[in-house]
Amino acid sequence: MDLSREYVLEVLGKIMDPDLKKDIVSLNFVEELKIDEQSITVTVYSSNPALHARKRLQEAVEFNLKREFEGIVINCTVQALPAEAKEAHRKFLPEVKNIVAIASGKGGVGKSTVTANLAGGLAKAGYRVGIVDADIYGPSMPTMFDVVNDRPTMIDVEGKPKISPVVAYGIKILSIGFFTDQDNAVVWRGPMAAKALTQMFTDAEWGKLDYLLIDLPPGTGDIHLSLVQTVPLDGAVIVSTPQEVALADARKGINMFKLDTINVPVIGVVENMAWFTPAELPDNKYFIFGRDGAKNLAQGMGVPLLGQIPLVQSVREAGDVGKPAVFQDNTPTSTAFEELVRIFVQEVEVAKAQKSLKKQHV
Repeated sequence: MDLSREYVLEVLGKIMDPDLKKDIVSLNFVEELKIDEQSITVTVYSSNPALHARKRLQEAVEFNLKREFEGIVINCTVQALPAEAKEAHRKFLPEVKNIVAIASGKGGVGKSTVTANLAGGLAKAGYRVGIVDADIYGPSMPTMFDVVNDRPTMIDVEGKPKISPVVAYGIKILSIGFFTDQDNAVVWRGPMAAKALTQMFTDAEWGKLDYLLIDLPPGTGDIHLSLVQTVPLDGAVIVSTPQEVALADARKGINMFKLDTINVPVIGVVENMAWFTPAELPDNKYFIFGRDGAKNLAQGMGVPLLGQIPLVQSVREAGDVGKPAVFQDNTPTSTAFEELVRIFVQEVEVAKAQKSLKKQHV
């Protein structure tokens, strides 16, 4: 009988947290593990604090260990996951549950298209959603939601003037494009751009939101650093196409968020333009930018793959006319984005649970 720590963890790695849909070992939910010749003592966390949920998890742990290690006494304790420290959120956008940045190392990979459709898919699923278009030098959201000619209004909130975001398809939107001439270039130095971005958070009335998505400019520059210093991000999503020139920059983007000085969880990678499918041949796939590049990148860097989005003409057309493709029901594209939304919601909860555990152990 192999009573090594590695083998015991291998057995525990077959037990799934039912809410987060991942095994308790990869979630780092095994808090304490003691092994001797007669017994195994283990403490694990449950993402669901309810007594019946913890009891089911305890039964699963005991059943799997007793089946593998006959005659060994199993002592299992299941604790509720500690509540996430909320001090930062209470001071900054207290009514926003999740703040997630959408980033790319390289321009032209469809980051804004992914952001718009992710927001649309979340809204379609019943979540309250907002978007901050932080791509200061190339704001796209006014066009993608057909609100180019709209302007935010000012409202009074407890005696203070606040910016009220533009609303499209139930999504609250603020973009630098609302405050500048669309035909003129935005020529701002880093500090000025960072200040404009900050004001879209601090001077706006966002109200209650389940998700606030931030469409970042490409690269790893001043805007990104200012953002993480100002906004308590719950995570970041990296968008890339499959070809190597984009993957090299996506790799830098992932590493930027993992820096100790930034320390923002990477929710996962979205592979955009994963293959080309012509409208007249919906079952055909042409891998014109390479195959599974971002998928392999995610696997190699130990971050989830959130989805693979095909390159379809209707996605571009939908963005140009201001109605994201996710709103086209029963199409391959809308199905791909809906699956992206499902996995995204799940992985945000996983990242927050793991972040909570890290704070507990600091």
